[in-house]
Amino acid sequence: MFQKKNILFAILAIFALTLAACGGGGGAPADTNEDTAAEETMDDHDMDSMDESNTPILDRVLERGKVICGGRTDLTGFGYLDADGKNIGFDIDLCRAVAAAVLGDANAIEVVPLDAADRGPALQTAEVDILSRNVTWTSSRDAQWGNFTVVMFYDGQGFLAHKEAGINTFDDMEGASVCVGSGTTTEQNLADFFRQTGMQYEAVVFSDAGEVYGAYEDGRCDVVTSDLSQLAAKRSEFADPDAHLILPGAISKEPLTPAVPHGDDVWFDIVKNVMYGLINAEELGVTQANVEEMKSSENINVQRLLGQEGDWGYGDLGLAPEALANAIAAVGNYGEIYDRYMGPDGLAFTLPRNLNDLWSNGGLIYAPPVK
Repeated sequence: MFQKKNILFAILAIFALTLAACGGGGGAPADTNEDTAAEETMDDHDMDSMDESNTPILDRVLERGKVICGGRTDLTGFGYLDADGKNIGFDIDLCRAVAAAVLGDANAIEVVPLDAADRGPALQTAEVDILSRNVTWTSSRDAQWGNFTVVMFYDGQGFLAHKEAGINTFDDMEGASVCVGSGTTTEQNLADFFRQTGMQYEAVVFSDAGEVYGAYEDGRCDVVTSDLSQLAAKRSEFADPDAHLILPGAISKEPLTPAVPHGDDVWFDIVKNVMYGLINAEELGVTQANVEEMKSSENINVQRLLGQEGDWGYGDLGLAPEALANAIAAVGNYGEIYDRYMGPDGLAFTLPRNLNDLWSNGGLIYAPPVK
């Protein structure tokens, strides 16, 4: 009986093996293997496609050989033309730093002058690679316009008044006429301020920034409102700056930061890391003048910053090890850029750093470590 069962079992086993060899009962595993191979091929293809489209802005910049920067040519200290017609300023130097890091040439930029109303559309359509135009970072702009990178200037909205108007504080502005640019957070903040204080005012609105200050200087309004840094810049250009008073205090938070189009995480990270590099350079004592010498520093953090030790992320971003060193050599560290235009001997005007000092000096300028 036992032998019969063994013989029967052997026959069934041989039959099953024969079916498998002929394809019967083996179809499912064969199909599964084919599907797996197809899926692997598709995954590889998808990954290749992702790699090819993962950095569209960087690819365009490299192919074009220059960075397109949305900026201005009319705001002293931030984006303006020097005596030779060259576009210079705090915001322009931030663009130049990115070009130096990515292309090895700080002059490989094209500045596209943008009005306030054009900033969002230019970023949304990727007409510009970077928007560096004293633009305020807000939640709605972050959602609608693009990716805001690093706060490089902490500002606040204030008021500039004709001294002869007798307006010395916010409380003196009851019934004042106020010149303001349209389509800006400035216009909204102005309305919010007077609504909350219960005071009356007359808004004199212009679409062009030049018209705003021209109208104010001509006496068409008692007060003009904008970011405090912009008020200081414009006041310095007036025929008689001492005839105008920047009122003490601010009515809003205005964090100014370069922004990039949505959809390109690598480019977003590149611009952020360049900004952080400029800040870390000041903290570590690396300057435009000593950057080459500091490459042999015994400070491991300096070595990492300048691409002499480890990989601070440049490999993943497609940059050269000395990308940040190139940026610093081209424009200097954060403090040098600030002082170039707004320091005690600045090219534009003098504006104390205050919140824009390093965190170690009591300010808000702070960057994650390079490592």
